[in-house]
Amino acid sequence: MTLTVDALEVDRHATGTTRLVAEDLGALAPGRVRFRVDRFAVTANTVTYAELGDMLGYWGFYPTDDATWGRVPAMGWADVVASAHPEVEPGSRHYGWFPMAGHVDVEVRPTPAGLRDEGAHRAEHAAVYRTFEDSRTDPLYPDEADPEARADLEDRHALLRGLFLTGFLADASLASRDWFGAEVAVVLSASSKTAIGFATCARARGAVRLVGVTSPGHVEAVEALGLYDEVVTYDAVGSVPVVPAVAVDVAGDGRVVGALHERLGDRLAHSMVVGRTHNDAPPAAVTSGPEPELFFAPTAMEALRADGADLPTLLAASRRALTDFITGSRAWMAVERAHGPDAVAAAWADVHAGRVPPDVGRICSLHG
Repeated sequence: MTLTVDALEVDRHATGTTRLVAEDLGALAPGRVRFRVDRFAVTANTVTYAELGDMLGYWGFYPTDDATWGRVPAMGWADVVASAHPEVEPGSRHYGWFPMAGHVDVEVRPTPAGLRDEGAHRAEHAAVYRTFEDSRTDPLYPDEADPEARADLEDRHALLRGLFLTGFLADASLASRDWFGAEVAVVLSASSKTAIGFATCARARGAVRLVGVTSPGHVEAVEALGLYDEVVTYDAVGSVPVVPAVAVDVAGDGRVVGALHERLGDRLAHSMVVGRTHNDAPPAAVTSGPEPELFFAPTAMEALRADGADLPTLLAASRRALTDFITGSRAWMAVERAHGPDAVAAAWADVHAGRVPPDVGRICSLHG
């Protein structure tokens, strides 16, 4: 039996351009399962996966035979609806990185956490990116009996879990180095969900003052979060205090990064690149201060382990913090859902163009 499914593909060289394709899935090959992709989050970070797809290997998650068009992985939920693996029964629900598609067939291996993508094309990727967490054993799965409340929490996990954990690790990494002696952390794209996650952790730690940098239209929303000691606009980045500082760049706007480096000079102890919400901005042309360093969560986790961090304790702390963050997000983020191929394409276009307000999260499904 053949199943025809929809998928949204992105131009690898012009990531604001997408196309909808239909493909036929035939009989499952041995060792594979068929996921019905229920829904997934489209955030600025999802767009970053496309922008950095070649550098960080994101195009290889769900490769196509087309050098121009690729499938961007997105955080979401999917159900096993068919299985040709002797140890996997249909019916389980999983959280992980899925393609923006209605269904996908994956070669898997059962693990204590759920299922792991065993495709040869995934061998080089970190285990966390290959794992589909089983909701029945996932310690972070929403413990909520009411179906509507559980669906809302699932949406928030898709939108925030990965971004928060990135922010958590960025905070932990800087803390492990005593913040490079900084008094202030300057956070670019302060309204982004990754930045909010980072600021939540850094605020709780209380080791440095936080300066949030955002667009004029987002100042009020960022101030309302109560996380930043000071909020300035991108054009006013030249007014940040000239004290020992670190930069946490989620924007990827070369002009702003360059201006910040110029302002702080030798007082800027470390420049961390976490994301690229300004996907159409030119790269940084840094003439003073440290060279910006790309932050990659799996590498950061390994570095923390190598430096002697107790990983079970760190993971337990991250889970507690994430649970509080997800629940607390109801106070500052509304969820908007898009159903059907055209609506998903429009959602991608809106997020890519920066038209989604900071207090909104987009959840998408190719199913009508």
